[in-house]
Amino acid sequence: MADPLKKILEPIKELQNIRGIDLPIGLEFLQLVVTGPPGAGKSHYIEQIRGWPNEGYLDLTQKGWWKNQSLIFRPREVHLGLPFQGIKEAVTVFDKEWLKCPIPPELDLSRIRIPPARKHFFQSDWRERYIFEFLIPSPTTIYEQRLARQSHGYFPVDENLSLEMVRLQVAVYREVALYLHRAGLNVFIRKSLDKPPMVIAEKGVATVPPWTLDRKPRRPSLKTAAGWKWLFRRRYPIQWITLGDQPQSLDRAGRIAHDGRSFDLLLANSRLRFLPEIPLGLKKNATQKNWIINTEQGCSTRNMRGFIRIRVGETIVIGQAHKEFSELFQFGENVAKRHVSVTNRKGDLIITPLVSDRPTQVMRHDDLDYREQLERGRYKTLLEIKRIYGQAIVPLAADNALRTIKDVNRILKEETFRPLDKDGNPGGLVEIPPDSTPVIVGDLHAQVNNLLKILSENCLLDCLRMKTATLIILGDAVHSEMAGEMARFETSMLIMDLIFRLKLTFPGNVFYIKGNHDSFAPEINKNGILQGELFRETLLQVRGNEYVQEMRYFYDHLPCIILSDSFIACHAGPPRAPISRDDLINIDKNSNLAIELTNTRLNRPHYFTGYSKSDVKQLRKSLDLPPKTRFIVGHTPMDPFGSFWLHAGNIKNHHIIYSAHSEGPSLFIRTGESFSPITFPAEPLIDVINDLI
Repeated sequence: MADPLKKILEPIKELQNIRGIDLPIGLEFLQLVVTGPPGAGKSHYIEQIRGWPNEGYLDLTQKGWWKNQSLIFRPREVHLGLPFQGIKEAVTVFDKEWLKCPIPPELDLSRIRIPPARKHFFQSDWRERYIFEFLIPSPTTIYEQRLARQSHGYFPVDENLSLEMVRLQVAVYREVALYLHRAGLNVFIRKSLDKPPMVIAEKGVATVPPWTLDRKPRRPSLKTAAGWKWLFRRRYPIQWITLGDQPQSLDRAGRIAHDGRSFDLLLANSRLRFLPEIPLGLKKNATQKNWIINTEQGCSTRNMRGFIRIRVGETIVIGQAHKEFSELFQFGENVAKRHVSVTNRKGDLIITPLVSDRPTQVMRHDDLDYREQLERGRYKTLLEIKRIYGQAIVPLAADNALRTIKDVNRILKEETFRPLDKDGNPGGLVEIPPDSTPVIVGDLHAQVNNLLKILSENCLLDCLRMKTATLIILGDAVHSEMAGEMARFETSMLIMDLIFRLKLTFPGNVFYIKGNHDSFAPEINKNGILQGELFRETLLQVRGNEYVQEMRYFYDHLPCIILSDSFIACHAGPPRAPISRDDLINIDKNSNLAIELTNTRLNRPHYFTGYSKSDVKQLRKSLDLPPKTRFIVGHTPMDPFGSFWLHAGNIKNHHIIYSAHSEGPSLFIRTGESFSPITFPAEPLIDVINDLI
């Protein structure tokens, strides 16, 4: 079975030795909670470091488990009660309810409760209080250890012991470790006590746990004001930096205020621009003080660029070692592998040099308030969106909607970049030219504000107008997945109206790829709600039978896959059998191929029927594309915490994008030879646009 941690673990280099065990240098001893599958060696580990001797138990489905008495005494070993599909209560992987299942039960990760993030001074920071170490040796090692200990006593968990049982238990703990890491908890992995601990470092993910970089200076004296601040806040004083128009060098950590103005960070001979992110339409107390890291050039009508977003509470390490950063920012050779760390603390940035032999400098870019510049530019773009749509951002009237979809369907009959099938109609394949920058959007699921945010950022509309960018939506724009909205379809109508208007305005560089929800089929349902049929009934009532027939035509004549010389993209996944370019063009004659491209999911632990690495490789080979060609899909978000997953399933250059997250959309954009994920914050842009004159 696939190991979700394979290829994403990196040894922690900054270590401290506590009673013969190497632990991360930034870890406080009493933060440590040790867990792992049975027989991993947890009890011996706790005994060696002289932790709390008794084993604890945590039911991760229980509200407030982070306040459990088992966590009062640390470091200690804990067993995890986990949720599995088909089992009502949480169980451990050595409980009989789990062991006696004829088919290994699938983890129901959605039932795991996550500690709340700290939002105010008097709230406990539960996520920072604990650091979970997952002790997970290889299944073979654990199996041999459990066999060996049987001669020393009776261990109930070792009854009916088999290597397959151990493999399944290890797979569960690997999946839980990755899930908790993505949820924002402090997690590291250890395979054995004689090897260094490892941090989860997913490719393309900028953030790192701050404690892995923590080099704490000596505590200041209580004879100073800084000492008293440390006593009450338990934070070390960091110098504030007053930026000027001349570069000033950093030889230790410095703090820059979020004051609405931009600044430049100079790493040797490379320059990065830091811009405060200013969302529109949000109340002041709901605004997160995030930052955008970009190059000097930013975006333009000719050349869209990627950027990095650093949210409140996040820490990133900038340098050559981060491949995506290096490609995005084109670092010079004098930039170190790990040059600086940047932490966003409540909007202020703490910049810490990580090397002493290469310069790190900061300077003010200009004295203008970026908030005013941004608002003027964004409002101009929002007015352009309103002009393209032709009215306020509400569903079109029935007669107007019918004219619009008829015009779109006429375009589909002769859609550009779609080779003709054997019947002389545009086929199921779109081939876009390499000189246009692809902007790839995943499932939107009726999140209209997310689509508006994408359209109003990064010079996208200008680039569409200049034909230097191609907007690609990977299906499933309809059918909300938000609780309480799954049986409501006004936003589904509105988002398709917007997409249709975009298609009419930019017919040669806006493409919609068919998804599994792009149908009226009764099989389309969410939580028992038949969204396909209910959407058809709503359209019938609001817009009439002729509109329903036109929408059915639209669904039936959508392309299923799009490619260029640098990427392949479809809604769901690759076909399982070899196919040719001709098969994709004539997909109307092969319904099974269309179903695979719109419905199949990635092979994961406890979901063995999905596609795998070999299927992705076979698709590239079938289309005579290089082995490193990016394969980008939507359909299968890997967890509820993110919106994009790079090299998903440990498949190199296989990325998943999901653009319906309530906290804001994500997309992929090609930047040079690479593809960069971009995430935006949520904004109530429907209201903002409708208030514009």
